[in-house]
Amino acid sequence: MESIQRQVLEIIKDPTKTHMQTVFSLAEFAENLCDYPAGVPDNFQRLVEEEILCDHNDGHAPLCPRYILPDYERFMERGCAFLRLPPPGTLAEALASLMIFYSHVPSVTHYPVYIGRIDRMLEPFVRKVPRDEARGMLRLFLTALDRTVSDSFCHANIGPEATVTGELVVELLPELQNAVPNLTLLYDPAVTPDEFAVKCVSSALKCANPAFAHDPYYRSRIGERYGIASCYNGLYVGGGAYSLSRMRLCRIAERCRSLDEFFSVRLPEAVDAACRFMEAKIRFIAEEIPFFRTNFLVKEGFLERERFVGLFGLVGMNECVNTLMDLCGRPGRYGPDEEANRLGLRIVEAIERQVNAFQSKYCEVNGHRFLLHAQVGAVGDNGVTPGVRLAIGSEIPLYDHLRQAGMFHRFFPSGIGDIFPFDRTALQNPAAVLDVFKGAFRVGMQYISTYESESDVIRVTGYLIKRSDFEALQKGAPVANGAVAASRETIEERGTYERMVRSV
Repeated sequence: MESIQRQVLEIIKDPTKTHMQTVFSLAEFAENLCDYPAGVPDNFQRLVEEEILCDHNDGHAPLCPRYILPDYERFMERGCAFLRLPPPGTLAEALASLMIFYSHVPSVTHYPVYIGRIDRMLEPFVRKVPRDEARGMLRLFLTALDRTVSDSFCHANIGPEATVTGELVVELLPELQNAVPNLTLLYDPAVTPDEFAVKCVSSALKCANPAFAHDPYYRSRIGERYGIASCYNGLYVGGGAYSLSRMRLCRIAERCRSLDEFFSVRLPEAVDAACRFMEAKIRFIAEEIPFFRTNFLVKEGFLERERFVGLFGLVGMNECVNTLMDLCGRPGRYGPDEEANRLGLRIVEAIERQVNAFQSKYCEVNGHRFLLHAQVGAVGDNGVTPGVRLAIGSEIPLYDHLRQAGMFHRFFPSGIGDIFPFDRTALQNPAAVLDVFKGAFRVGMQYISTYESESDVIRVTGYLIKRSDFEALQKGAPVANGAVAASRETIEERGTYERMVRSV
């Protein structure tokens, strides 16, 4: 009891937390006093202690699914009985209704991680008012989001079509320099006009927003009703993700004495334990907590339990491959070396086969299978590169880098991405950056993001923060955006500011 009280007081007395951040931390601490749900495999705790598996702060007894993607278009069409909101009739009503609705959408962060395809939802209302009036109202809306949804894992989508709403949003982003919401353009080269795409690149260079998702890929793998949520997670609209567990590939490799041991013993054991752990967690969420029985989002049809899926995350491919190459006495490195890259493909193919062979009772939307996710990192990941990315400091020439990344992106429909900062010359030629993006999609990449190297708003791993907010946090001041504190270890110990800067 004394230990628990001491830890509670440490949270309460932390001067760098806002009031809400303190409340959320206390709730997380209380939840993790519970045991994990029944069905967790016996070897799970050992693999956690070996830093191979990680529940990524899902919690021991989650209050709700991790990522929730309500059907906001249904809300705009029908309103919400629980919140006593009729369908909006004007732009002012639409914006106010959405802000109210967002405040009731939970997630692992306690804020909405998906706020919809805002251009598609708002376009009918925007077209009814003068452009300047719509611009002013959207400016207030974006400002309200940044100040009330205090977490950069909040994600909005636009595109692939060019709309008046989308154009206004992209005009406003560089002016506002906000880190919330994270924004993705669902880009389709056959649909998205170059003029609009260039505007999006120009905005991204100035404020890291929007990122580009290859819309044809996500539609083919997830379906027409998909959204990009949280960092860059492709998920089912009207559903989402129950949980996200992670495997540190490099920690497996470090414990092996041969390549055969890695593929025949250690990797299969870790994948099996992760799958069975996830299934126990999902069963608890689907059967034991009241969310799917009582929450208005489900009862009014904004969510369907059958459209949720489990995310199988992995990190540390870069270090894993290099460790295994050393084990085999081979000099090649992940990224520049063809043999090392083939080994990386062999690893992810083995994981995909085993994960796809596991039957998950409550993942109906994906044929009772989990989705693979190239996860971007967490506290304690020192020396572990996000997902299947190249480690910062070991980047290769731009076009080679794009081709290398393109080999791996196809395995991860529920989320993968690479980040390429550009120098100031790109601001004068955003069309050249768009050409780079087009080429990246042609060689297999599915999600790409950028920012100008001196921008205040930057992309850390998949989410955004402001450098100025981070500097304030370093000085001991509380910062409203909870993601800033989460980025501290990544920036200070993993070289975020040292990414290779590209030129056009």
